[in-house]
Amino acid sequence: MAKIIVMPKLGLTMKKGKIVKWYKKENEEVKKGDKLFSIETDKLTNDYVADEEGLLLKIIENENSTVDCLKPVAIIGNAGEDISNLIEVKPNTEPMQEKDDKTPIKSVEVETKSEEKVKISPVAKKLAIENKIDFTKIKGSGPNGRIVLEDIEKVLENKNQIKMTPTAKVIAESAGVDIAELNKDERINKEDVLRYNLNKAYENIVQPIDKRIPMSTMRKIISERMSQSAFTAPTVNYTIPIDVTKLKEIKEEISKEYKITYTDLIVKITSAVLLDFPLLNSSIDGEEIITRNYVNMGVAVALEEGLLVPVVKNSHIKSLKQISLEIKDLTYRAKTNQLTTDELDGGTFTITNIGKFGVESFTPIINQPQSAILGINAIIDKAIVKNEQIYVTPVMNLSLTADHRTVDGAVAAQFLQKLKLALENPIAMLVR
Repeated sequence: MAKIIVMPKLGLTMKKGKIVKWYKKENEEVKKGDKLFSIETDKLTNDYVADEEGLLLKIIENENSTVDCLKPVAIIGNAGEDISNLIEVKPNTEPMQEKDDKTPIKSVEVETKSEEKVKISPVAKKLAIENKIDFTKIKGSGPNGRIVLEDIEKVLENKNQIKMTPTAKVIAESAGVDIAELNKDERINKEDVLRYNLNKAYENIVQPIDKRIPMSTMRKIISERMSQSAFTAPTVNYTIPIDVTKLKEIKEEISKEYKITYTDLIVKITSAVLLDFPLLNSSIDGEEIITRNYVNMGVAVALEEGLLVPVVKNSHIKSLKQISLEIKDLTYRAKTNQLTTDELDGGTFTITNIGKFGVESFTPIINQPQSAILGINAIIDKAIVKNEQIYVTPVMNLSLTADHRTVDGAVAAQFLQKLKLALENPIAMLVR
């Protein structure tokens, strides 16, 4: 019996999805577990995996169509099955695409004059080729600018009158340089030929090309939200150095049992500290500030096409092992397009880590409508003076960006001060 396939609702907030690609064609066999089509929302890209078997009898919505959730997109059934009364389907024609989607990638190149475009008589062309003369640069004296025999003979005459050193002549002949193009009244030496040859090679290699690449839906959303954040919130950035000697030791010790990352540790400890600083874990709604007695920690995941921030819900009450496993799972599914919109919603604070790239300090942009974001930087060995002694100490800078509408400078500084103390003495926080 035929079955209608609808646009799935991947999360509570999802209202519509865009069909990016159909993996199957009409009348092609579909098996359970096959990818049927790719869906793009304002937050993620995901694949619809079939839990039905049969033939793809009808594609109702074509690629680049935006469809409301639970609306029909296709019909799967048996060969020869009558589906005319099953659903009123739209004609299977190419949909009108958005302007951005049908804008191709353009290459704008510097045009060069080709032989095919040059008007030249056969006799003149033959003489030019025999004498290795680039006739594409010659202005013809014949009708409509046509190059005639006299034009080539004139070039040859000028060429024979050019004075040059024996060495320059040998180099020019071996390199195939047309000495007439050197355009020098004085005697030509080897440096003139070498310079000309180098410039010619550079012209052939370096060709300016501009490419216009349409933004993906994800890139558009990132652009809109980052602009909204930058123009909405008056932000202040704070940086504090952390001695991570003990944190490093604990990471190495715990990793003997199960592998953890610095992000796991910092998520766990930061979640606990945030409970004492509700304004950093807040958001603004109109003229009200919403504070919370819980922490939903967003963890930024970098993808080729952009950035996703899946959320570890209730991170303040989860163990380090639970947090570590959940971050690994969310990261893997973010990179394989398996996240749901619910897993991207509800964050109250965000942590982003670019330390592996060697960055020592940066200004992360707040993930609206949150009030703050914490950036993790690279661990750098630095000389630290303690008790009049110099020690080489692993140091990590933390970069906090806070919305000054909700978080005053003193509050942000107090938060960083307490977080620094907790990270430099992590045992107490980790046993919670």
